[in-house]
Amino acid sequence: MLLWILHCWSSIANACESAGSALDKITLRAALAAFCSFLLAVAAGPRCIGWLRNRFREPIKCDSAEIRQLHRSKEATPTMGGLFILGGVLAGVLFLGDWRNGFLWIAALLALGLTAVGAVDDLIKLRRTANGLSPTQKIAAQSAVAVSIALLLYAKQSAATGGLSMAVPCAGVNVSLGVWFVPLAVIVIVGSANAVNLADGLDGLAGGCLISATVAMTTLVYAAGHAEWAEYLHIPKVSGAGEMTVLGAAMIGGMLGFLWFNCHPAQVFMGDTGSLPLGGLLAFLALVARQELLLVLVAGVFVAEAVSVILQVGYYKWRKRRIFLYAPLHHHFQLKGWAENQIVVRFWIAAALCALLGVASLKLNIREDGPRDRHFAVEAVARVISTNR
Repeated sequence: MLLWILHCWSSIANACESAGSALDKITLRAALAAFCSFLLAVAAGPRCIGWLRNRFREPIKCDSAEIRQLHRSKEATPTMGGLFILGGVLAGVLFLGDWRNGFLWIAALLALGLTAVGAVDDLIKLRRTANGLSPTQKIAAQSAVAVSIALLLYAKQSAATGGLSMAVPCAGVNVSLGVWFVPLAVIVIVGSANAVNLADGLDGLAGGCLISATVAMTTLVYAAGHAEWAEYLHIPKVSGAGEMTVLGAAMIGGMLGFLWFNCHPAQVFMGDTGSLPLGGLLAFLALVARQELLLVLVAGVFVAEAVSVILQVGYYKWRKRRIFLYAPLHHHFQLKGWAENQIVVRFWIAAALCALLGVASLKLNIREDGPRDRHFAVEAVARVISTNR
């Protein structure tokens, strides 16, 4: 009997040791984080939506009477749904992330800071006649958060060899930025947060496009954290960057869970409470991977939305005429008569293509001189599969 008990105990101990060893693997923890974030978002969604419905309902405020008419059915839809997206993301990272990694702490501070800015903006829209914070106030608040994050990242990256090098897409060249990393990081974070915010105008549009961009940036940040892949792809090797794969996966799972309720007709809107931190975290993945320039392609749909607003405003001030029927770009297509679902799905397709092109462009960095390089590529893949880290 005693021998049987000892044998059972030994089996349990071995199983626990094997499970602990498996959880050391980044890819497994990333998959579990995505699943956890998705389940939390779907499970908590109905209760959160009910709570938001009693407190925060979206007023339709738009300069265009035609857009207001098209969105009349969306009046009083619960907003600030970003709260349960970020809740799922942070929970997934909390349980499955390695908090000894400094990047995770900085990412959490970024998410909380931009969530606070977005929440204030949403509350002003809901409680006052004003359309949220003024552009100056919003940019100032976002910049304050971004500067803090940029300085923390600079302190961490400057201690690592090549930590401040920026990859130039398609050239296989890394440019050292030095202190210029800080202003670049601020621009990338603020620009990405606002670009995602501008795209959040139709049911499921921002969430679906974000999933494609986040999948691509998660792939890139994983490669940056893996010595063999970084060398093979001629991208900066960033120590600890691989742990951001867990964050990216949690974002994907949380956004999939949110789309469960945000698909047309939406039961809840993301609000600035969700779009600003999610856009900021997408930028954070690019900054850690040192792929700020490639983010422009990977997030091509968001860039197009932001550029359409800049062009519209600039051209109107210059010539008192408009380039688009209305900006951001998705509203232009609405006024051209496209159905909402058509616009959303076509933008999703464009976002997926941008993400694929962004990841595929890394192949142009590889200088294949013959069998030796092909053998190195096979070896790198074999190491990834064997270590799964």
